[in-house]
Amino acid sequence: MFSPHLAGHRALRQRLLDRLRDGRIRGSLLFTGPEGIGKRRVALELAQREICLRRTACGECEGCRMLQGEDLPFELPNLLRIAPEGKAGVIRIDQIREGLDSSNQPRFSRGVIEWASLAPPLGCHRWIIIEEAHRLNESSGNILLKTLEEPPEGTHFILVTHRPEALLQTIRSRCERIPFAPLPPEEAWAVARRQGWDEADRPRWEALGDGSLRFLDEAIFRRAEAQVDAWIALLGGRPFTEAGDALLPERESPLAQGEQLRQPLELLLRVLADLARIRAGEAPSLEPWRGALEALAARSGDLKAPQEAALDALRHLPRNLSPEPLLREVALALPRA
Repeated sequence: MFSPHLAGHRALRQRLLDRLRDGRIRGSLLFTGPEGIGKRRVALELAQREICLRRTACGECEGCRMLQGEDLPFELPNLLRIAPEGKAGVIRIDQIREGLDSSNQPRFSRGVIEWASLAPPLGCHRWIIIEEAHRLNESSGNILLKTLEEPPEGTHFILVTHRPEALLQTIRSRCERIPFAPLPPEEAWAVARRQGWDEADRPRWEALGDGSLRFLDEAIFRRAEAQVDAWIALLGGRPFTEAGDALLPERESPLAQGEQLRQPLELLLRVLADLARIRAGEAPSLEPWRGALEALAARSGDLKAPQEAALDALRHLPRNLSPEPLLREVALALPRA
């Protein structure tokens, strides 16, 4: 009935399947929810079921194997994937209009709008999945508007994002919103355990993931650990020159500097929120760091100024080209020991 390789969201997946079978699913859907909780995989499962030889998304047949692993195809007879490209990580006009990749070589032969208008394969729908849809720029988003409002018969758009507020309001209004909740801790850890994670890492892995699978890659997880430790050190009074290196972008990363800065800033907001929780007598979400957080929370200090500084930095990331001055400015707003 469902892909054995996909964890969680069983009730939501069943509702989507029931609506699809009854012909009640909208032409344009907006999958929202925290990053790394399986929204894209649920979208892909709808297409996978139609090319599965058993029509169940069995995960074993030749059709299903095309949608296993991370190196996913961008085009199948019933599926077209659109994802951000290039170091800037945006979805450009030519990806929507001509279907070209960043090297200017055809990745698929037609633009999205033309592809959507073709008759679907026998017994299938046409699925167009736009991953990280908040990375549509204004021009590419506007090109999609008319087709999103009235998709051709048999064609369904699924826009996937953890930042729906960053989408054009005109796009949001043309899509039915399907909210996804975080995964229960047991389900998330079961996936991590299958990938070889050690039980000793579980407390911090679950706390950082917060119901998501975004830290399955160990290098990304260790970097997030180090960034929480860095903010705690800075809040404790250590200078940026000693504690700030873990917060800076990695030069060899394929991600743009702005995107690399998003994670440490979001982690700072979690640390500050936990300090407020502890002061209110509540448990912190970053439980493995409770001791250090309680020591910081016991000191006086305004949390509003660093929260506003972090939020302002997040708003201006696309335009910011100087990561160290930005992080230093945020660090200066922290309450000091």
